[in-house]
Amino acid sequence: MTKTSDILSPVSVNRCCAFLRGVNVKGTNMKMAEVCSVFEKQGMRNVSAVLASGNILFSSDKNADELKNILENAMSGHFSYEAFLFVKDKVEIEAVFSDNPFEARPEFHIYGFIGIGGIEKTLVEEFEKSGRAEGEDARIVGTNFYWMVPKGNTLDSEFGKILGRKNLKNSFTSRNMNTFEKILKKM
Repeated sequence: MTKTSDILSPVSVNRCCAFLRGVNVKGTNMKMAEVCSVFEKQGMRNVSAVLASGNILFSSDKNADELKNILENAMSGHFSYEAFLFVKDKVEIEAVFSDNPFEARPEFHIYGFIGIGGIEKTLVEEFEKSGRAEGEDARIVGTNFYWMVPKGNTLDSEFGKILGRKNLKNSFTSRNMNTFEKILKKM
């Protein structure tokens, strides 16, 4: 007779996306097929890339903190750079996408930010201190930070320059809302 304690509970496998920071910008160039290979060598399953900006879909039974550590170390070692990435599951990505407080307008980009706990407060404080282009706005919804900026001003805006500071590089990354939509369609 089998005892309840003898039955192993099934391993929970999560579908996740790793959002890599600083990929294919400022000299950090990598092919997404090679990035996927690094993930597979670390035991990730069903690995694929969405766009060339460092959005890697995969399945794993490990938690987000374990995954972050394993994958950052693997990426840093393989590509000889200091890798930063943030792991979110489908529910978290759906929340970033659906909680977007801004209405899509053709003359603006809307970005959602993924990062360490509490980074949304730091980002809104920095935004409030910066000068703004006409129509530029930022908001926090829950624990997610969103930024709307006129097209063509993303890197040149005062806030955009703040986002590039070295002291913030390990704290967050951002994606256009269109990218979140593409990721969700492939999950």
